[in-house]
Amino acid sequence: MIRPARPDDVPLIHRMIRELAEYEKEPESATATEEDIHTALFGEDAAVYGHIAEHVGQDGETEPAGMALWFLNFSTWTGKHGIYLEDLYVRPHLRGHGYGLALLQNLARICVERGYTRLEWSVLDWNTPAIDFYAALGSKPMDGWTVRRLDGDALRELGSRNS
Repeated sequence: MIRPARPDDVPLIHRMIRELAEYEKEPESATATEEDIHTALFGEDAAVYGHIAEHVGQDGETEPAGMALWFLNFSTWTGKHGIYLEDLYVRPHLRGHGYGLALLQNLARICVERGYTRLEWSVLDWNTPAIDFYAALGSKPMDGWTVRRLDGDALRELGSRNS
């Protein structure tokens, strides 16, 4: 089952973000607090959305299987919004059960229903299982494009320059 994230999911979402950071070999980079996550998803100016995949076990008990965190982007070329998937994570012991696919299908459905023209995300070059999974869905790499990031001291320096 896929459902929208709720405020009481924040500790779970925070824990899964930490698990994802461990998997991606950058645990020290995941500095968001539960309060940060709550504000981003449910605060007054919330601009991030989340969905939770739930696994129903043989005993009927549910457990969180994974999550998708996303926000709207915009294409000046199409004049339409799209979804940028920031994090897609399925817990290791529940991979291969279709939860990643279900989360992506849910986001694709949102795009279609709302007239959004794109569903985009980034994937680490070394993450072959994810790349193969995404390719099997029909996604294509954006060859010729390189993601750039400005953060930390460089961001502060640029932001403090006089025009």
